[in-house]
Amino acid sequence: MAEWLEHSAQVEVALPVGVVWDLWSDLEQMPHWMKWIEAVKILEDKPELSRWKLASGSFEFTWLSKILKEVPHQIIQWESVDGLPNRGAIRFYDRKAKGSIVKLTVGYKVPGILGWMDNLFLGQIVESTLQADMDRFRDYAIEQSLES
Repeated sequence: MAEWLEHSAQVEVALPVGVVWDLWSDLEQMPHWMKWIEAVKILEDKPELSRWKLASGSFEFTWLSKILKEVPHQIIQWESVDGLPNRGAIRFYDRKAKGSIVKLTVGYKVPGILGWMDNLFLGQIVESTLQADMDRFRDYAIEQSLES
């Protein structure tokens, strides 16, 4: 049975929580700041479902994700319902004049193809990538706010 791993990363963004929420909740924009996410497509007939594609080097994984909980300006919680087993949440904290904190928590079952890899090593790779993704999100959000 595959083991579940969980990682978190967070970033402070010098923008109002509403602006940050609007950018992140547009899931199809994720490839702009998430290194391994190649594509996200919201299903037209079921907007709570989205098809994801992760690619890194010679590895490629897809899954269908379902939004379990969505509270505007606070949380988006999901889990996969098909494909790569994963779940998680993105939380938004309003710091008023100081901006916002965005915290991402992701859990996943280690795919069999990566079973040879030490979980500690894999975890370090995933955590550093998630933190870099969060830093890219902060930069992307600030760039988008300057353009509008």
